[in-house]
Amino acid sequence: MAAREVGGVHAMGAGMGRTLGSMREHIPGMTKSVSQGVSVEVGERQAAVDIDVVVEYGVAIPALADAVRDNVIRSVEQMCGLDVVEVNITVDDIHLPEEDGNDDQDSSRASDRPRESRVQ
Repeated sequence: MAAREVGGVHAMGAGMGRTLGSMREHIPGMTKSVSQGVSVEVGERQAAVDIDVVVEYGVAIPALADAVRDNVIRSVEQMCGLDVVEVNITVDDIHLPEEDGNDDQDSSRASDRPRESRVQ
């Protein structure tokens, strides 16, 4: 939830996780998982957090990552009293404004297209 509070974060989770999450929402009685895209390793006094995010197009990714990291550390330390030793943020995708309403379909079609090699 702390990561989602930061402006510029469109969604959480890797491609397949978002696809399964959207299917889960359509099953009666099921709700959206707030832990999607988050993995936490907890010790006796410390925690390490891994987060997958989808970023809004045009947002400065390094600044967004810093803001997410700061908010997550502050929230975990306040709520749990644990020392957060690392927060790893993976930008899984960039959300383009024209993709609204078609997130899952567009990402699957893009992966089906043949790609030109960027290097020789």
